Amino acid sequence: MIQRIQTLYLLAVAILAGILPFWVNLWSDSRGNEVYAQQETMVSLLFYAGAVMAVVSLFLYRKRKNQFVLNRLNILLNLFLLGFFVYRSLNLSGETSVSEKGIGMLIPVFSIVFLALANRAIKKDEDLVKSVDRLR
Repeated sequence: MIQRIQTLYLLAVAILAGILPFWVNLWSDSRGNEVYAQQETMVSLLFYAGAVMAVVSLFLYRKRKNQFVLNRLNILLNLFLLGFFVYRSLNLSGETSVSEKGIGMLIPVFSIVFLALANRAIKKDEDLVKSVDRLR
């Protein structure tokens, strides 16, 4: 499990989604108040769901097909979260000045990249197992 590269990718996703959004700000409003993930209940639940899915996928190393599907679902969850951030940043109600976007809004993008790399490595492992089974 640990010797596989997708383990590192999934661990990075778990850290990115489970810990980082609560330390870095997602955005700043027009008054300069920084908004973190714990202040938005839905956002924090989505981040926690992504982290839990990454950890569960990490322990499904013997069932590569299930791991692959769970990673795809996690990619969809992160795309939804990214879409929410884009919608939120473009349609903030009552603001006349442009609010500042925080680095936390990029966390779903990095998570998607790491999940895609993990899926690529899982696919490689699955192809290797299939080729060995053909030789038997």
